[in-house]
Amino acid sequence: MARKSPSLTSNLFRAARTSDNFRAALRGPIPYSKRVVRRKVYRTVNRQVGKTLRGFGL
Repeated sequence: MARKSPSLTSNLFRAARTSDNFRAALRGPIPYSKRVVRRKVYRTVNRQVGKTLRGFGL
């Protein structure tokens, strides 16, 4: 079965994230690395919160 193509909204959000990454990289390695670390922390915390909520059946 073929994969469904991403929606317009999905593509726009992806483009916005890419643009923000690029702008942070233009400001230098420190702002870009801060962004990378911040995104990693959010991803880790959100994963833990999601597991907890699923454990409660929400």
